[in-house]
This record gives sequence, C-alpha cells and structure tokens, in this order.
Amino acid sequence: MEKRLNALLRLAISHHATDIHFTLYQNEMVIEMRINNAIRKVKIQNGDDKLIKYLQYLSNLDIGNIKIPQTGQFEWYIDGKTLSLRFALINTQSMINGVLRILNEDLDINLNNLSYKESDREFFKKMIKKPNGLFLISGPTGSGKTTTLYTLLNSIKNKKIFTIEDPIEIYSNRFIQIGINESINLGYDEAIKQVLRHDPDIIMIGEIRDEITAKMVVRAANTGHLVISTIHAASSIGTIERMLELGVEKGQLINALIGISSQRLFKCKGTDRKMVIYETIDSEDIVKYCKYGYLDNGFIPLQKSIDEAYKNNIIEETAYQ
Repeated sequence: MEKRLNALLRLAISHHATDIHFTLYQNEMVIEMRINNAIRKVKIQNGDDKLIKYLQYLSNLDIGNIKIPQTGQFEWYIDGKTLSLRFALINTQSMINGVLRILNEDLDINLNNLSYKESDREFFKKMIKKPNGLFLISGPTGSGKTTTLYTLLNSIKNKKIFTIEDPIEIYSNRFIQIGINESINLGYDEAIKQVLRHDPDIIMIGEIRDEITAKMVVRAANTGHLVISTIHAASSIGTIERMLELGVEKGQLINALIGISSQRLFKCKGTDRKMVIYETIDSEDIVKYCKYGYLDNGFIPLQKSIDEAYKNNIIEETAYQ
C-alpha cells in the first residue's frame, strides 16, 4: 500500500492535482484526481480497493465505524519533501467515498515570487513588517488564501507566531499551532483569549466566520498584536462591508485594519502551474472608504488586474473558483 500511495502522490504532484478521490462501489474501485479544477480518472491496479482502509489507518480514523463522516490528517515524506495530507471519508448506502487533499503542494513559493507584480510583493512585505494591526486576506473557496497566508508566515523571522485553525491545514514546527475543538469548548474566541496570555508577536486566525471571532480579532489587533486572517468576501471593499456586517464598529475597524488583499487563482498560460492575481488596499484606502464610501483613481480593482494579466498572456481566461 505504501508503494501504491507513493505512486499516486507522485502522479498528483506532477500534474499539480489538489485532491485524490477514492470511490468504492461494492467491490469496484474508482480513483480520480482534481487537476486544473477538472476530475481525471486514474488507471486502477489490483489491490486498490484496500487504499481506503489504509488511508483511514494513516489518518487515525475509526476503521470500525465508517457510518459517520470522518476527517483526519497526516504527513507523508516523499522524494525529499514532507506533504501535509487531509483525508475525509463518507459512507452512503451504495458507496464509500474518500478524498485525500494535498494541502501544501504549492508551498515551494516564497514572498519574492508570490505575485508576478512587484507592487504586490512590496505590499505584502510592508504588511508583515507592521508591529500591530489586522491584515485580512479575502477571496472565495479555492482561491489560494491558505497558500498566501503560509507563504507570508514562512517569510517572517525572529517572531513568536501562534496559529488558530479549524482544522490545522499545514503542520509546521515553526509556529505554535492550535486546532479548534468545539467538543471541549475550544472555539476561535476562547483560543484567541488563551493565545493572548502567551505573549505572541503574530497571531494567525485561519478564518473569520462569525461575529464573535470578528470582534475578538479586531480587539487583539487593537491591543498591540499583528493579526493575519482570512475571510470569505468578493473584494477588498467587500471585506470591509463583511466585517461591518459581523458587528464590528466602524471606528474600531479603522483603528485595527492595516491592509486587505483580495485574490483569485488562475492557471498560468501554457503550463499547469497556478498563479494568484491580487487586489490590495492599505490603511489609507481603508480610512478613505470607511469615511467617504469611495476610493480614488489610484486604486486598481481586481478585475482590472485580471484583464491585464490575461491580455499579457500570463494567465488563462478561466479562474479556479
């Protein structure tokens, strides 16, 4: 099983697949990979029907109880690289389906090649040098927010960094990582309270999902910490509006927010590699929008950056989301 899993992972990495799907219909096994947001079938070998139980074992799932959905994570060392993998399993009346997500295959990028635009790279360098404040990364599911987030964190040196995630997507011994566990009443709000007692320099919050978390994140940023988080929003301005919808007072938001980036993930022209196109605004833009409801002509909307990249043959026309 180890040899077969290595072969599948090598195939997935070579094609920049994000997920490997394992579906067992009675005794018939189907393996598929998500490549460039499309599902591609993989040729089956004898014994592949045992892969699901093997992945359950690696993920520390309850092998004897497949009737309830389960999710687990593990690391896998292959070809000199450690992969962070998450396995999710669900059982229906007619099939068993498992999805193995490759969480950090794209993390060979660094801050200097995070974007093809120098202005974006300089913006991110400026954000992570701030001693305090809230920096938000927004975009839809599958837009590469986690990759951007960890690329920024990995570029920071000589700082005490705590992460609070649900779940922890990419394990790293460079940070102190806390996984949310509602069964023991460890939600985002309680985790933030605990982290603040440990003298952090930087706090990374995996995602702002509700009013309590939004307010706690702003409070942490306004008490002298650099806080980096993600949120589902369509644009930088949409990010501001979303935070206000979650009950954050406009004055507190103005004091806390130091910058916002909004992003979409595209396929590079002529290759299977991926590229993120960004829209960014800094604290000056944030104050201007909050006070007057508009931004000046220096603001470059996301769609304009996408159109420019497409016109210059840098990206394909269709985004991943």
